[in-house]
Amino acid sequence: MKEEIAHREPSEELKPEKVVELQVEALGENDTPQEDAGIETAYSFASPANKRSTGPLPRFKEMVHNDIYGDMLDHDTAEYRQIQRNETEAMQVVELEKNGVHAVYEFRLSIQESGEHAGCWMTDSVRRMD
Repeated sequence: MKEEIAHREPSEELKPEKVVELQVEALGENDTPQEDAGIETAYSFASPANKRSTGPLPRFKEMVHNDIYGDMLDHDTAEYRQIQRNETEAMQVVELEKNGVHAVYEFRLSIQESGEHAGCWMTDSVRRMD
């Protein structure tokens, strides 16, 4: 199933908590089936506004490999806290453990109103909280 996750893209059928889970799981197996496949999956779920500030993809990959986001890559466990959402926005906190170190991240998502992914939940930002 991990290889399937690496190929997921936004869909109107995906709820925001599933969008977060797909990204976190893909990052947890970052180099499956090829190098940085997990980061590419996360980037595919980045909203257009997010991509304007973090992209293009090579820059996004560099950002995820830094000290702030690097603990997301190849983490050992993930604990998903209860999602908070309304009709157009959602927020979920995820606690990751990697090599005994805990890192907490806040995912903020919105449903896209127009464009290629209209009607899809996409990630506007991810912030490390600890």
